[in-house]
Amino acid sequence: MLKNVPEGIVHYIEGKPYTCDRIGASGSGVYIFDDMVLKVEDMSESINAMISVMSSLEGALPLPHMICHSVSGGRSYMLSERARGVMACDEFYLEHSDMLMPVLADTLKRLWSIDVRLCPRRRDLDTELDEARARVEAGLVDPSACEKGTFGEGGFKAPYELLMWLEANKPDDSELCVSHGDLCLPNIFIDSGRLSALIDIGDMGVADKWRDISLLYRSLKHNCDGTYGGKVYKGFDPDCLFEYLGVEKNEQKLRYYLLLDELF
Repeated sequence: MLKNVPEGIVHYIEGKPYTCDRIGASGSGVYIFDDMVLKVEDMSESINAMISVMSSLEGALPLPHMICHSVSGGRSYMLSERARGVMACDEFYLEHSDMLMPVLADTLKRLWSIDVRLCPRRRDLDTELDEARARVEAGLVDPSACEKGTFGEGGFKAPYELLMWLEANKPDDSELCVSHGDLCLPNIFIDSGRLSALIDIGDMGVADKWRDISLLYRSLKHNCDGTYGGKVYKGFDPDCLFEYLGVEKNEQKLRYYLLLDELF
């Protein structure tokens, strides 16, 4: 049962059935109603930044409309409209890459087409590296939760060594755009063959476009090779993403941004 919910939120959800998706030991969670989603988590400055981004870009991107936001007892209660359609990792779309890939390419191109001056938040590489350093120094990086081979034999000895490598090997150029920040298949919703919503935009801001490309590419690979979900989709080639985008695959940037993500 939901407890300690601010009165402003209760007004919308009282008496309505829901399912709960716990996302952390701290009591954070997502409560899913028929037409709304309530996300409860510790309040932070990043939430204020996300709200500012949502307000600035809601008309430019299909972002779920925020119905109400309240803070109580140091907790954030954000009630938003529920996204229409299904996640891009839905079995139907993973079995029909010819229908999935155009939507993914369109999603990235829509992000790239937005005037970066409309986005009030910067998530450039220096910002990311500063946050990564803070996480490493606070001991918040768990090597066992990272991709196989990142740490240990053939990889980095520890998170601090990876951080040092990232700081010493920053890409020479940046192709800045509005970046989702966690562009994986479960955060992209499709309805009637079209992009219908982008969710979990807590890291959205202006950043190098390869930040999103890298995370989406990894998500495609692991949703198709059985790493996520356990089912292998034979014949699905994640590399065709670059053909649909009309960009040349950049192995160096892919590796860099995927390694950077290991520290988050």
